[in-house]
Amino acid sequence: MMAGGQIIDPDAVAFLTAAGITDATISSAINILVLDLKSYGIWTKMKAIYPFVGGFASTHKFNLKNPQDTNAAFRLTFLGGWTHSANGAQPNGTNAYANTFLTPSANQSLTSGHFSLYSRTLAASIAGAGTNGSSGVRDNASPTRASYITVRSSSNASQTVMWGDGLGNETPVVTSTDARGFYISTRTAANSLIFLRNNSVVSSATSNQTITVLSSFSYFLSGINYSGSPLNNGYDNKELAFASIGDGLNNTEAADFYTAVQAFQTTLGRQV
Repeated sequence: MMAGGQIIDPDAVAFLTAAGITDATISSAINILVLDLKSYGIWTKMKAIYPFVGGFASTHKFNLKNPQDTNAAFRLTFLGGWTHSANGAQPNGTNAYANTFLTPSANQSLTSGHFSLYSRTLAASIAGAGTNGSSGVRDNASPTRASYITVRSSSNASQTVMWGDGLGNETPVVTSTDARGFYISTRTAANSLIFLRNNSVVSSATSNQTITVLSSFSYFLSGINYSGSPLNNGYDNKELAFASIGDGLNNTEAADFYTAVQAFQTTLGRQV
């Protein structure tokens, strides 16, 4: 397929068709994103990619990697209060979250996993949030099985767990005055966990992980899935413009991923 003389990748076509998107700028941005991820060798490491384009829940829900309208394809289901726009999807911070239907135990491994979020909100705190994170999954097994990213600013430190007990072990933390940016939590070995913001390593951990089994509950976006239900103090209020879940990314792959995603956001005029 071609648009304006440009060859459109079949995977980009499948997504645009499923979402009913015909806008030329969005179509070009999606196409280039797919081509970039493939050229960097990252596409095959992705299980779910949520580009949040089109401006509506009906378009924001689709997984670029597998744009079928089913739970098995990891299509998002939005619950609670959300505001959808051309800039992304913003939760209300009190009862909103999105279910990805993607579970760590079935789709990732103990030595390889990543989770990414692109935040467009400067907010100094998370409405209704406690200490357990802004997006991800955590269960009450013993030890606790957790994978999440907390994105905060000011005195509230951003942190990540991938994989760990969620109780302070293997949890790189960084203090920031600005919650905007592209955050990647990536594990490529049992003793290698890296947390990146805008292509910079902000924290890392080398201690061996404390869990031997991954959670069988699905990732939530803008909330924490705690053994099947949203954690009461885990809701987020930041506008999401991108998210992904997949295999672990090394430093070079993470840098290439940032380059591709930031170029995508810039094309759409919503980069931070």
